[in-house]
Amino acid sequence: MDPITMGIIVAIALIVLMAIGTPIAFALGGVSLLALMYDRGLPELIYFGETFFDRIAEFGFVAIPMFILMGAAVASSPTGRDLYRSLDLWMGRLPGGLAVSNIGACTIFSALSGSSPATCAAIGKMGIPEMRTRGYPDGVAAGCIAAGGTLGILIPPSVTMIIYGISTETSIGRLFMAGVLPGLMLAGLFMIWTMIACRLAGGYANPMAKAAAQVKQNIKANVDTNLKALVRVVPFMLVIAGILFALYGGVATPSEAAGVGAFLCVALAVVIYRMWQVKPVKLIMRDSLRESVMIMLVIATAEVFAYALSSMFITQTVAAAIANMEVNRWVLMGIINLFLLVAGFFLPPVAVIVMTAPILLPIILAADFDPYWFAVILTINLEIGLITPPVGLNLFIIKGIAPDISLRNILLGSLPYALCMVLGIVLLCFFPGIALWLPNLIMG
Repeated sequence: MDPITMGIIVAIALIVLMAIGTPIAFALGGVSLLALMYDRGLPELIYFGETFFDRIAEFGFVAIPMFILMGAAVASSPTGRDLYRSLDLWMGRLPGGLAVSNIGACTIFSALSGSSPATCAAIGKMGIPEMRTRGYPDGVAAGCIAAGGTLGILIPPSVTMIIYGISTETSIGRLFMAGVLPGLMLAGLFMIWTMIACRLAGGYANPMAKAAAQVKQNIKANVDTNLKALVRVVPFMLVIAGILFALYGGVATPSEAAGVGAFLCVALAVVIYRMWQVKPVKLIMRDSLRESVMIMLVIATAEVFAYALSSMFITQTVAAAIANMEVNRWVLMGIINLFLLVAGFFLPPVAVIVMTAPILLPIILAADFDPYWFAVILTINLEIGLITPPVGLNLFIIKGIAPDISLRNILLGSLPYALCMVLGIVLLCFFPGIALWLPNLIMG
């Protein structure tokens, strides 16, 4: 059977398994195993096991569970609540100020947790009920949190950037730095659209006049409380700043920085929020273990899947077909963006990066594109997938937080933010320095 036909069969089998609810890791592993056995026979089972365990045995992957533990310590503590209160104090006077403050909280919390679902859950649990209480439209309330949560995979420290760096053998420190300005740019675009949406919905600074007066009175009465909340958040932000300094300054490897950061964040959560009981610490460890095992299992099975495609010459055939396309390099980039966008609709970011980054990187380099700039483009495409069906993880998290908001309203509220991300990709194509200026300035 020729590689293209075999590739189509493998793709259809994978889509069918995921459509019937098979977990991503088991779908990837099952399809890979059957394909290898069909192509090579039973002896190939030996290489299946070797490939599975060799991939996750790389030392660089130690950073992933450590960063996840750090994010879980932040997400399981009241840090999100304190951050939300503090930003509401300073941004409450802007048009749609509460929604804008939620995006600001998501931006900072993304840097603290490095996780999109954790950001959505932590900020959304407080932000969405409060916005709805003050009269904000359901679409704005749900959409700004869903979109703000996607920043967790772009703003450093980002687990997906670590996986991209290991998969493509590029500098993780430079990748982190490349995501800073694009992340802030997206946050700015989100805030601009939020203020426009709030104006279109009624032209208010705070939605209801009666509620607005009460809100101002509450803010004045709670200034001290909100300032104290900000003070409690500052130590976590200093830990993140220290980690980034250690990475960019060459003081520590990503794994070492992640280990120290995880320890400090857990210690700060226990000390600052008096989480002395066993139960909250156990919850942090449980959430970290669960997410770490899920990600590592996806990485291992995705590597086996990539090995299966390569063994059957599917990868080489597709890559050669793309590389031999006699088109302008920007047309090629458009095709790659469309492919990544569609892949992000169906697969989680980790799986997409592990399976596609090693294949696409040689094509990107041959077309004279920067690999660090491309990492940002790839990540934004995957962010769009987090707020679009059929998978749309952030949409379902918002639905869980506010079950009485229809999925249709959540989707319609999130769609303009997806367009903001498309605008962000266009701006990065015209001005690649947005991603490259900072890493070039600091790291040469």
